[in-house]
Amino acid sequence: MRPLLLLAAALLVALYARSSAHRPEPNPAFRSNQLRFPRVRSAYEQHEATTQALLRRHGLAPEQLELFLRAFKVGRRLEVWGRNHGARQFVLLRTFRLAGTSGGLGPKRQAGDGQIPEGFYTINRFNPDSKYYLSLGLDYPNAADRHRSGTLDPGNDIFIHGSNVTVGCLPITDAGIRELYVLAAEATAAGQTAIPVHIFPFELTADNLARRLASRHLAFWQQLAAGYQQFEDTHQLPTVRVNDAGIYAVQ
Repeated sequence: MRPLLLLAAALLVALYARSSAHRPEPNPAFRSNQLRFPRVRSAYEQHEATTQALLRRHGLAPEQLELFLRAFKVGRRLEVWGRNHGARQFVLLRTFRLAGTSGGLGPKRQAGDGQIPEGFYTINRFNPDSKYYLSLGLDYPNAADRHRSGTLDPGNDIFIHGSNVTVGCLPITDAGIRELYVLAAEATAAGQTAIPVHIFPFELTADNLARRLASRHLAFWQQLAAGYQQFEDTHQLPTVRVNDAGIYAVQ
């Protein structure tokens, strides 16, 4: 019996270690700090209960929440996907309409061009007292953007925010950003250190790309297409890096 008990104990330890590897360190202090701001408190008062219900409806636990955001210029939408830490697949939680756009199809190249970026980003800051009510900042420019801009200033300060006006950002109205801000704050409090944001011109299917063979952005869009398709096929996040030539490489 003793060897069997030891074996069972070893298996339990291994399983615990494996599950713990997928469990990030919670950060409840983040939520507490954000709640010091009146607009964040108001957002929680309006959306905390509905957010909890939304997560329960999809079988997700707030203390294990992990988010992924995906935006499309054509169709003007921002999708919010979620999963529990350690789970394989994301599920679609919510879709917000982009309340305004600027620029056209194609990546952002320089400050002042009015373009909404296209590419693979993460949320790297929360602004609880934004000019546009509340806002979530993207890590634009990334290495691919800086390489593409060359000697030009690529610009910065790209946000998902409230209101319905924009010059290169992603506005989803004040009501929309209140709801999204609560979701993003809950994911961060649960331990997610970077929320991925993928921005595409349109659904990067083979058919849609074939309709735009004459576009000067085609080669760039083909870089993004591998990441788009991998998520479409698996609902799992692709691993994306930028090589020395400033090109997205999806694994």
